[in-house]
Amino acid sequence: MALKKPRPTTAGRRHRIDIDRRGLSQKGPEKSLSKGLKRTPGRSGGRVTVRHKQVGAKKLYRQIDFKRDKKDIPARVTGIEYDPYRSANIALLVYADGERRYILAPQDLKVDQEVLASEKAEIKVGNSLPLKNIPLGTFIHNVEIYPGKGAQLVRGAGASATVSAQESGMALVKLPSGEIHRLREDCWATVGAVGNEDWKSVILGKAGRKRRLGVRPTVRGVVMHPNAHPHGGGEGKSGIGMPSPKSPWGKPTLGKKTRRRSHTDKYIVSARKRGRRS
Repeated sequence: MALKKPRPTTAGRRHRIDIDRRGLSQKGPEKSLSKGLKRTPGRSGGRVTVRHKQVGAKKLYRQIDFKRDKKDIPARVTGIEYDPYRSANIALLVYADGERRYILAPQDLKVDQEVLASEKAEIKVGNSLPLKNIPLGTFIHNVEIYPGKGAQLVRGAGASATVSAQESGMALVKLPSGEIHRLREDCWATVGAVGNEDWKSVILGKAGRKRRLGVRPTVRGVVMHPNAHPHGGGEGKSGIGMPSPKSPWGKPTLGKKTRRRSHTDKYIVSARKRGRRS
């Protein structure tokens, strides 16, 4: 999708960059696939449990089909829509038997295009297949970790993974982070990269738009009271006063590895790219 820059008629619009959504469906979400969620602004019993959160603007949650378990039944794309709960756009499918479902909209998916979830499906954008039937080097998204559980990997706007190798009932998948992960060949994935790749280029332009997204202001630790943050205190402008920065609760940050060990770590063939936090 293209970007648009409004005329600088106000200070908030001067640096604003938006995504041009004129090509998306404007009729609103499918009623049978949308519902309201209980919105908790980072509080439990009135006490702040998660900082920098607020309720934000009212919105409906769209139920996304991450499993693609309606096998061997063709579906037609009737519209591509904006989803306020995720960075990617979503596509509304109408199956041959009349059922409707939402999926993540990949790049180059067109309205009225036919998609299929099948082991014998064509290698075409929007089609879903098991990893064993996807050629090496193919861009994929919406990748399962456990067969039948539904996709858990590669779901953000512009993201894509590639199938690197297939051996002994396992497939090697290179994730957007650079990590090469070993997955079972009967895990399903969708062909193509996630759409709305220009999402990372958006500039909100003013603080009010951030508030409507449910994000409260973030304050630096060095300007806080020493009882509120380890970096706080001191006379005038001062540094953090310690060899490495800490979180408000005294835990090391910025370089400290926080990734918890998991039983799935044995399936990691190559770690993620250097420079990314792990």
